[in-house]
Amino acid sequence: MFSYKGIAQRVFETQCSSINFVAKKIDSAFDSAVTKILDVDGRVIVCGMGKSGHVGKKIFATLVSTGTPSFFLHPSEAFHGDLGMVQPSDVFLAISNSGETEELLRLIPFLKDNGNTLICMTGNPSSTLAQNADCHLDIGVQEEACPLQLAPTSSTTATLVMGDALAIALMEARQFKPENFARFHPGGSLGRKLLSRVIDFALPAVTVHADSDFKFLLTRIANSKCGVVCVTKNEKLVGVITDGDIRRALSSYELSELNSLSAESIMTKSPKVVSYSTKCVDADTLMSETSVNSLIVNDEANNLYIYQNLNRGAL
Repeated sequence: MFSYKGIAQRVFETQCSSINFVAKKIDSAFDSAVTKILDVDGRVIVCGMGKSGHVGKKIFATLVSTGTPSFFLHPSEAFHGDLGMVQPSDVFLAISNSGETEELLRLIPFLKDNGNTLICMTGNPSSTLAQNADCHLDIGVQEEACPLQLAPTSSTTATLVMGDALAIALMEARQFKPENFARFHPGGSLGRKLLSRVIDFALPAVTVHADSDFKFLLTRIANSKCGVVCVTKNEKLVGVITDGDIRRALSSYELSELNSLSAESIMTKSPKVVSYSTKCVDADTLMSETSVNSLIVNDEANNLYIYQNLNRGAL
C-alpha cells in the first residue's frame, strides 16, 4: 500500500538535498554575475524554454519587485522579431538545465553582435550555452525528485532558488528598503500600510461649539460614525468629546445637572492633531504611543476629519 505521506517526505528530502548540493557549488561566477548586472543601466532579460521558462517568469517577477528592472522574453518569440526589444545595455539571463536548448543557442550570435552580457544557468558547465556565457551559474543536481528521473523537479527548484539568490544579492547591494518594496506593491498589505495617508481613510468630523449644551451634544455625537465630535471656539479646535466622555459625564452628574453642562466643560483638551499628508503607519505609531483611539486630521483648507484604525480595516 502506498504511503502518500512517505512519498511527500521523500520529495522534500530530495529537494532539500539538491538545494544544498547546488549551494556548495556557488563560486566567484555568482559575484561576477551580480557585479555585471549592477554595472549596466539596462534591464535583466530572462529567457527560457518549457519548464525553465516557467521558472524564469518567476525569477523575472522577483527581480522586478525587488528593484531590478527586468522582463521575460520567450526564446521562440525572440527569434521571430522580439529581439528588437533587447538593447545593448541589457543583461541576458538564459536558463536551460541541459545547456543545449536549441531555441536559446540560436540567440547567441545576436547577443554577441549586440554587445549584451550573457549570464546563464545550466546544469552542465561543459554545455554550449555555458561555454559561450560571460558568467555561468551551475544549477546541476544529483537527482530529480521524480522517481523516473524524467520530470524536472529538483532541477527546477534549484533554478528557482538560484534566481532568488541573485535577486536578493542585488536587492541588498542596492540597499532596497521596505518603502521601495511598497512602491512596487501598492495593492498589497505592505504597500497600503507604508504608502497610504490618513486623509485616504479619515471621515469628516462632526463639530459642536464650546457652548453647546449636553442635549445637543448627544444628538451630534449620535450622528458621528466615529463616536467622536470636535469642539470649536472662535472657529478653532479646542477639544474633542468621545462617547467615553459622555459615559463619564452620565456617571458623574445627576440627571438634573446634565442640561447645564457645556461641551467645553466635559471635553478633552489638546487632542492629537496630524496633517492630512501623514502616512498611516506614522499615525498608527502615534496612536499606539499615546494610547489614543482617534486622531484629528487637518487639511489645507482647515477642514477637520477623524482618523481611526477601524476606518480602514485590517491592512
